[in-house]
Amino acid sequence: MFAVERQKKIIESLKTEGSVLVSKLSAELGVTEETVRRDLEKLEKQEMLLRTHGGAIPIDEGNHEMSLEKRKNLNIDSKIRLAKEAVKFISAGDTIFLDASTTTFYIAKELKSMKDITIITNSIRVVDELAGLPDLKVIAVGGFVSNNQSFVGSQAQRIISETYFANKMFFSSRGITINAGILESNDQECGIKQCMLKNAGKKYYLCDKSKIGRVGFAKLAQLEDIDCFITEKNLDEEYEKVFNELNIKLIEV
Repeated sequence: MFAVERQKKIIESLKTEGSVLVSKLSAELGVTEETVRRDLEKLEKQEMLLRTHGGAIPIDEGNHEMSLEKRKNLNIDSKIRLAKEAVKFISAGDTIFLDASTTTFYIAKELKSMKDITIITNSIRVVDELAGLPDLKVIAVGGFVSNNQSFVGSQAQRIISETYFANKMFFSSRGITINAGILESNDQECGIKQCMLKNAGKKYYLCDKSKIGRVGFAKLAQLEDIDCFITEKNLDEEYEKVFNELNIKLIEV
């Protein structure tokens, strides 16, 4: 049996059984336990599962922070549409916060043709994208550099809280639910975004449809903390009702 076939069967077993054991897979697949361990290691690198002592379990989507390399290739068309809509709310003279999400990176791309905007961000990718443009002012908050190519940690949070204020903030997160609010699966990024939210005027939350109803272990904000919700068309009526009650501007693109 080829490696690809084995790994496919491993994923199928995870879906049906909820967990797998190396010893059991070895017997079922007719290969050594070392071969199974190599398969599990490869699948973990592809973010298909999490290895445990003696086996593996499915990734908990609520608590697992997908790598930047994988996230930046998800729902690209949707993120670009949301970004193009978001920049309509940015005008010359604005000072804005941009978080380190892949969605707001596409806002940065749209900003390249604009003038007299100050961007405060913890995203190294945004800094790289906009640095050196004569009509834009880019401020990096500094701090510890994370695997997300962003500045995080207590130093970055303190700099934002004590030094920087913006009249608008544009951000995304792991997900959103009506009962729990806006959620994150990365506590370091969550802390940075909370500091930005506190020092921002208008808050614009960008959310592609894959994040609707998705949970994360860290509470980022209440629904009523945002002013504008920018998402894709055909949003569930339950969300529309809640946003209307909270006087949150809803934009569907």
